[in-house]
Amino acid sequence: MRGIEEFRDLQNEATEWRRYLHRTPELEYGLHNIARFVADKLASFGVNHIETGIAETGVVAVIHGTGGDGPTIGLRADMDALPIVEVSNKPWSSENAGKMHACGHDGHTAMLLGAAKHLASTRSFKGTAVLIFQPAEEAGRGAERMVQEGLMERFRISQVFGMHNMPGIDIGKFGICDGSIMAALDEFDIIVKGKGGHAATPHLTIDPIVVAAQIIVALQTLVSRNTDPTEALVISVTRIDTGQAYNIISDQIAIGGTVRTLSSALRDFAERQVRICAEGIARALGAGIEYKHRRLEPLTFNHTVETNQAIDAARSLVGDDAVNDKIKPILGSEDFAYMLQARPGAFIFLGNGPSADLHHPAYDFDDEALPYGIGYWINLVEKSLAI
Repeated sequence: MRGIEEFRDLQNEATEWRRYLHRTPELEYGLHNIARFVADKLASFGVNHIETGIAETGVVAVIHGTGGDGPTIGLRADMDALPIVEVSNKPWSSENAGKMHACGHDGHTAMLLGAAKHLASTRSFKGTAVLIFQPAEEAGRGAERMVQEGLMERFRISQVFGMHNMPGIDIGKFGICDGSIMAALDEFDIIVKGKGGHAATPHLTIDPIVVAAQIIVALQTLVSRNTDPTEALVISVTRIDTGQAYNIISDQIAIGGTVRTLSSALRDFAERQVRICAEGIARALGAGIEYKHRRLEPLTFNHTVETNQAIDAARSLVGDDAVNDKIKPILGSEDFAYMLQARPGAFIFLGNGPSADLHHPAYDFDDEALPYGIGYWINLVEKSLAI
């Protein structure tokens, strides 16, 4: 397969695309300029078919190989930015106030466009490559919506692959693992209902703040004392909302937080036990609760066959030592998980070097990573759909 030097000729053009996208970020489903830019580029490459308007602003391109009939694989890049004020001070910083590409989706889009240009010009594979440019990864569950609108069936996709840049991994290196690679994401809200009164006479009240404090502390024991320490569970209380006065004990307090897990069984356990814990403590202290639990992103779960395909494609590009095939899973979540529920596939991390963290206002995608992402996509197609 092709080594990295064969893809460096695409770097300058991909850098121009990436920096243009970085200057013009858009949020969630409102990617009208970006979708138009992507569709125009794809048309100029001479792909076989382009569809726009999937999940409002999603774009899908179809490229047929010259090797005859074969499977159809999907390659996905996300396009949306974040509502963050940029402080990177780069010449290509965001020109849209309060919006920035703080997660590298500009780079993801540019790399898939680079792969599209090469694949459309060479077509050295059998079957079909379907390139998926997705809106609303950050907050709108765009992957789920594309799946619900029939993405996999309409384009006859049999396998699907995703990629995300990762600060802290060196440029030119990849990380992947079989099975769970990113966590399921849930959120919960607990309203503790007590009896308010004057702060000088707490004995005449049922103080919901004290009850909530006991609940917050007890929730940590679900991690430290109720689950296998070799399994990953995070329960973080991130919101507390109650009264405004210093001399009043409120009737109620609202707390909220997030749950992250790497297994379905542990996810079920957490949903059940957070409620039981909160109800039990509240009842013991004379209070009551209202409880809501929302399941958001599912586990991002890599399938074994497709994981091995991804590993082979990356190693053929950069060599065995530059691909960590047993990377430690992370407890962030990723809505590509919905596509992996619909079809077998794999998600891989691409090194972004020593940049600021994802979602940090000083973050910027490193353009030196572009040829590695482009080359990975091309190798994946040409190797998976080999003539």
